[in-house]
Amino acid sequence: MAIKFEKVDEGDYLLDVTGYVCPHPQMYTKKALQKMDGGDVLTLKFDNPSSGESIMAMCESEGNDLFSRDEDAGTYVWKIRKGAA
Repeated sequence: MAIKFEKVDEGDYLLDVTGYVCPHPQMYTKKALQKMDGGDVLTLKFDNPSSGESIMAMCESEGNDLFSRDEDAGTYVWKIRKGAA
C-alpha cells in the first residue's frame, strides 16, 4: 500500500490514497494541494468513507472547490479545484 501522487496533465493531478484510513487521506490531500497552483485540479481516490467529511470541511475552510463527487463499489473519486493562493 503506497500513496500515488502524480501530475496527469498540465494543471491536473491524481492522488490515490485507497487503503488508508483517517486521518491519512485528509493529510495527504492537504499536502498534495499545497504543492499545486491555484486553479489546478486534483482527482482524489479514496475508500475510507469517514475521511470524506473531514476532506469536505478542509476544502471549505481553505477555499478549495470540491466540484465533483462520485462513488463506485466503495471507491470515492472526488475532484477538487485549488483556490487562489
